[in-house]
This record gives sequence, structure tokens and C-alpha cells, in this order.
Amino acid sequence: MREIIHIPNEATIGEKYDTAMKITDPEEAKQYFEACVLHNMLVSDNSREKAIEIEKANLGYYAGYYNDETRARVEKLFDSTHPFFGPISKGKPTPQEAFDTGKKLASNRPLKDFETMEIKNERDKV
Repeated sequence: MREIIHIPNEATIGEKYDTAMKITDPEEAKQYFEACVLHNMLVSDNSREKAIEIEKANLGYYAGYYNDETRARVEKLFDSTHPFFGPISKGKPTPQEAFDTGKKLASNRPLKDFETMEIKNERDKV
């Protein structure tokens, strides 16, 4: 019997994607990806196609915070790539390239986007 995976509506980014970083089995990855897509659709007005696109990008981005081995495995299991740096198979950015990319992306966003952002972390739950 297939296990039903439930991602709570209020899940943090870490709560949602940390699990995916530990998956090594393709069938388990398929099931978890489906749960991510359904969660995305449940908490937004996104179509299935848009939810798939977003979840692949989110998994690729989140995997960028892990080591190369984990990133490569996640990219393969979830058919994802880092949305700004591309697949790890083409190499990883230097620290300067990563900084320059982040600076460029931030400089293209209106300041009002940053002023209204809510920053939450584990300490906020206390």
C-alpha cells in the first residue's frame, strides 16, 4: 500500500524541502514530488503545470545549499536544476559569481518588496 505523504499548509520551507534532500529512492522521490505539487496547488491558485514548474525550481534552489553530491542526486531524482546557476553537472559558481548573481537579482527588485517581506525563522515559533 502506498504511503500518503502530507505536507501541512503552514509548513516552513525547511520543513517542506529538508525531507527531499534525504531521499535516495526514485519511487520515494516521485511520491514526495507529487505531495509537493499538491501542497503548492492547495496553498495557491497555481495550475498543476505551474506548481510542477515552481516545485522543480524550489527543489533545485534548496539543493544549492547542500553539498555537490546531494545537489546532483536531488537534480536527478526530481528532474530539477538550480534556477539561477543551472545544473551541478555544468559546475558550481564561484563565491564571487554567486554574490554577483544575488546582487543583480536583488537590484532588479523594488525596495517595497523588501520592506514588506516577513522574515520568519525557528525563533519566531517560540
